[in-house]
Amino acid sequence: MKILVINSGSSSIKFQLLDMQDESVLASGLVERIGEAEGIIKCTLRPGTDSELTIKKAEAVPDHTTGMRMAVDLLTDKQQGVIADRLDISAVGHRVVHGGEDFHAPTVIDAEVMAAIEKNVPLAPLHNPANIDGIRVAQELFAGVPQIAVFDTAFHQTIPPHAYHYALPYELYEKERIRRYGFHGTSHKYVASECARLVGKPLETFNVITIHLGNGCSMTAVKNGKSVDTSLGFTPLEGLVMGTRSGDVDPAIHAFLARNCNMDIEAIDQMLNKESGLKGLCGLNDMRDIHEAIAAGNERARLALEVQTYRNKKYVGAFMAVLGRVDAIVFTAGIGENDEIVRWKTLEGLEPFGIVLDPKANDQRIKKPTLLSTPGSLVQVWGIPTNEELAIAREARAVIGRQ
Repeated sequence: MKILVINSGSSSIKFQLLDMQDESVLASGLVERIGEAEGIIKCTLRPGTDSELTIKKAEAVPDHTTGMRMAVDLLTDKQQGVIADRLDISAVGHRVVHGGEDFHAPTVIDAEVMAAIEKNVPLAPLHNPANIDGIRVAQELFAGVPQIAVFDTAFHQTIPPHAYHYALPYELYEKERIRRYGFHGTSHKYVASECARLVGKPLETFNVITIHLGNGCSMTAVKNGKSVDTSLGFTPLEGLVMGTRSGDVDPAIHAFLARNCNMDIEAIDQMLNKESGLKGLCGLNDMRDIHEAIAAGNERARLALEVQTYRNKKYVGAFMAVLGRVDAIVFTAGIGENDEIVRWKTLEGLEPFGIVLDPKANDQRIKKPTLLSTPGSLVQVWGIPTNEELAIAREARAVIGRQ
C-alpha cells in the first residue's frame, strides 16, 4: 500500500510518498513560490538508499494544479520515478488545519466533508483555503483514489468544556464558535503515542506533556492518551512565545494600542502574528541566530531566550497541575529536537517536582527517540523527532482499512 501525503499551503505544496508495508519513504518533496515569476520544485527520490536522487528545478509554477502535476510527473517518471502509475497510490492523505467542532477523527473526503472544511474557512482564513486547493487538485489527478482529511484540530476535540471555553458572553460560542481549538494535533498525538511505546505503557493509561517548539510553538497535556488541554487557542496565536507570534498577552493591549498609538485592528493583528514573539523582542526569529547574538553580547537576544523559556516553564507547571500524575515530558519539532539550551532552561529548577535532565544526554541534537533524563528522575524526559507525514499516512491507512 502506497500513500501520498499532501500539505498544501497558500504558495507551496509539501508532499511525501510512503510505502506502508514497511513505512519507508519513497519520495519527499516541496513545491515553493507558487504564483510567483519563478517557482522551485525539489524532490528526493528513494531517500536513504544507494539509489537516492535529488532533483531541483526552477521554473514558473502558476497554480497548485501545475505544481501537483509536476510532483506527480517526478514520481512516475519512467526512468527515475518510484511508481509506474499514479493509480499505484492507494490513498492520498491531506493535512487540514482546521476542522472546527465538525471533525473528531480523520475522515474520507466527500462533498459533505468539503462543505464542512469550507464552512471552517473563517476560523483559519490563511490555511483552510490552501488545504482545499490541494484536495481539489488531488481529486482531479487521482480520480477514484480515496482522499483522507487529517485535521490539526481533531486530537484536541477531547478537551473538556471547562478547558476550551473562554470567559466571554456565551452567545459568542453559540453564534461565532469562539472557543479553544488547539493546533499541531497530529504532531502531539504522534509523539505522545511514540513516547508511550518507548516507556512501555499503554497509551490509554499514559500521562505526558508534549512540547512542540518550532517557529510555531505549542504544549499539550495528554491524559490517558487524550488531549485535555493545550496552549494554542481559538487561533495559533495564544500560549507560548513563538518565532514571530506573541503568545499570551493582556487583551486590553489591543484597546490601548488603538487609543494611544493610532493602530487599527488589522495593524494590531499583523503586529501580534508577524512582528512579535522572539522577533519582536530582539529582531531575530531563528533560535540559531539568537544564540549567536547572545554569544556576541546581545542582551535583547538573551532576553528573548529568557522570555520564551520562562513561558515554557510556566506552562509545564500548569499542565503538571492539570494532569496530577506526569509519566513523561516530550520535546519535539525544530527547536525542541535541536536546541539543548532551550530544553535545559525550560526544565531548569523543576528538580523538586521530579524532573531531572541528564546534562550529557541533553547535550545533542535529537535524530532518533532519546531519553534525556537521569535514571532517578521521577518524570522521564524524551526528545522524539516528530513525523507528521508518517502520522497522516498511518491515519489514512486506518481510515481506508475500516471501509
